[in-house]
Amino acid sequence: MMSQTNQNCGGHLSLRGARRVVIKVGTSIVANDAGSLNTQHLAPIAGEIANLRKEGRQVVLVSSGAVGLGAGYLGLSNGRLSDVVTKQSCAAVGQSLLMRAYEQLFGSYEIKIAQILLTEDDFTDWQRYQNLRRTTERLIKLGVLPIVNENDTVSIAELEIVRAGGKCVFSDNDRLAALVMSKLDADALIILTNVDGLLRRPLGRRNDCPSGENVEIVPLVTEITAGLKALARGRSASGRGGMTTKLEAAAIAMHTGGVAIIANGTKPDTLGRIFAGEEVGTAFASGARLKGKRRWIAFAAEVRGRLVVTPDARDAIVGGKASLLASGVVRIEDHFESLDVVSIVDSNGSEFARGMANCPSREADKLIRSAPTALAGKGYGPRAKVLVTRNNIVLLET
Repeated sequence: MMSQTNQNCGGHLSLRGARRVVIKVGTSIVANDAGSLNTQHLAPIAGEIANLRKEGRQVVLVSSGAVGLGAGYLGLSNGRLSDVVTKQSCAAVGQSLLMRAYEQLFGSYEIKIAQILLTEDDFTDWQRYQNLRRTTERLIKLGVLPIVNENDTVSIAELEIVRAGGKCVFSDNDRLAALVMSKLDADALIILTNVDGLLRRPLGRRNDCPSGENVEIVPLVTEITAGLKALARGRSASGRGGMTTKLEAAAIAMHTGGVAIIANGTKPDTLGRIFAGEEVGTAFASGARLKGKRRWIAFAAEVRGRLVVTPDARDAIVGGKASLLASGVVRIEDHFESLDVVSIVDSNGSEFARGMANCPSREADKLIRSAPTALAGKGYGPRAKVLVTRNNIVLLET
């Protein structure tokens, strides 16, 4: 599916031609401060999604809010949600409340809905990653609106703080929505939150200060820089993410060749204005595109081990677009199996690429011990062995 976005005269991106879109609504949109369903926000969004479908667009909805709704229903305050098991219990209660609300909201437009609950394994395992697309594609073909959330009742990847050295494929529904967009080759990702977009504050103003009239919305981003990341520091009050996780999601969307927009979902006409081509929120687009498996390697797969490589091997991979041979590996860290995704790092431990291993770590270790230590002519000699094939290597931004 080709993205049909284009740029209008104002410099913002028009989504009039976007056919398949993923829309993510945050906890601040779904639930109010008391933990009750916020129909004031959700009802207009449901109506606008119904209109998008009437226009022939395919929509997938990613919704947060289960934990907050469950806590409200059980009469638990945020201070009593300090342990993971209680949060999981709230998710179990709140998810049914959330889906019942969506069934009522979309039922008034005669739209059938389906629940898709995902865990990290649905993204880290290549076969399950493929199954996700097939199931979602079939639901869309049947005219059903898929509603996606992390399965917080059994997964703690989002609920638990990541320990030092650990890494989650998705630690919030912003990134989850971007991975769903990536898997479905959607044209656009719309993240609806309770702010107007990525805000640029006057010099000296802290990010937690109330926004004033001098605060500006960044209208268009074509590259996510260190400066933009500094603007996004901090977490949201009601959800588990914040603007930082939204930037991470936008980065994934940009690598699909699509567009991401962060906009204010508390305003009842936001979606309609976005798809009418108006300048709303902050748009992200770069034109860069990674193909399906390479996007999975870069963003969705869990990294199982590390290959420390020589300077020559690094130069060959980065500059010469070569495969990684056993003779270019200094050592192996951690265990992995064949087809697992591994981190490729330089002698200083800096990760510059990821790839899918051709063999398990135990075999790879034997190969690097027996591999030649220097180049022989134009090749690596008859005993050379490819540990990671070039088309399974993705270079990372440094």
